[in-house]
Amino acid sequence: MNFVEGNRISLLENGADYFPALEEAFEGARREIHLETYIFASDRTGRAIAAALARAAARGVATRLMVDGFGSKNLDRRLLEEMTRAGVRILTYRPDVSPWALERSRLRRLHRKLAVVDARIAFVGGINILDDLEPDLGTAPRFDYAVRVEGPLLADIHSAVKRLWRFVAATQFRGHHAHAREPRPDTAPRGEQRAAFVVRDNLRHRHDIEDAYLEAIDRARSEIVVANAYFFPGMRFRHALLEAARRGVRVMLLLQGRAEYILAYYASRALYGSLLEAGIEIHEYHKSFLHAKVAVIDRRWATVGSSNIDPFSLLLAREANVVIEDAAFAARLHRSLMLEMAQGAAQLHRERWAREPLAVRMATWFSYGIARFLSGMFAYGRRREFT
Repeated sequence: MNFVEGNRISLLENGADYFPALEEAFEGARREIHLETYIFASDRTGRAIAAALARAAARGVATRLMVDGFGSKNLDRRLLEEMTRAGVRILTYRPDVSPWALERSRLRRLHRKLAVVDARIAFVGGINILDDLEPDLGTAPRFDYAVRVEGPLLADIHSAVKRLWRFVAATQFRGHHAHAREPRPDTAPRGEQRAAFVVRDNLRHRHDIEDAYLEAIDRARSEIVVANAYFFPGMRFRHALLEAARRGVRVMLLLQGRAEYILAYYASRALYGSLLEAGIEIHEYHKSFLHAKVAVIDRRWATVGSSNIDPFSLLLAREANVVIEDAAFAARLHRSLMLEMAQGAAQLHRERWAREPLAVRMATWFSYGIARFLSGMFAYGRRREFT
């Protein structure tokens, strides 16, 4: 990881913080906007962000939107046409998605959520362009995080979005169309935080995010808090957590308590027994859907991003996280996680887990078997990691 000093990184909790900050940055844009997202919905939030992008393009800002071909397959064509007419350039990452194709390339998705405005402000996190509140969520918003970044880290984030835009434009014969006013990244120091931008792709950075987690877990001395929506780690990750617990580190996992995707939900629960036996705490979040992908270790190291701890994120998709080594930021994220854990989650105790009904156990192990098979099929030569 390339850590750089002098950043100002602000934590954004849920869409209530993220979307107003994103719109404000878009409204203030003067030269360039890049937005990448897995899901761009045609709901109230999606229309508001689309309108902000269209307004920016109409006043001459070079405005570029990249969406994933699977995650955004239901994006309203009329909304796309409105943005295009205003001058927004739109690319779809891997647009041809066949429901019958089983080859692993089908799962190489653009899962990262990034925005860069005037090469001066960046946003990195796990929040899609999607309403926090949906009819099946009840009264509580989807639980997720992002960060707003200013400072020297902009050089790496800006480079990443530009590089992917050029690559996808070239492969789709769309051309890059460099804008005459394309800015250089503003890398002047804006704060005192030390941070690194970490990506996962299918070329040179295939294991960078997982390795960042493992390095921090191996160094942990007192506490590990991980909040992750889809938790199905491979052997290296599981062994790292178990080893940390054995050496006396308190390990707390905040995981999905609502079954949003049945296979992922039950497959991950097959790992609970060994984790609970080792003394690892598992807290299941029931207040709403957990979508966070964050961690705090020893209240000094933190990460916020798009990467789940499962084969899809760690072995296939394009992901992006920010790693922050700053006690004040880590304390803020830690307080937020502890509050949500107290108010919205229930701890799963070993005794209760041992009394799970037979039907639940059968569903769990059946799902685990399917997940293992799929992981082996799609895991790019690392089958042993996810078995």
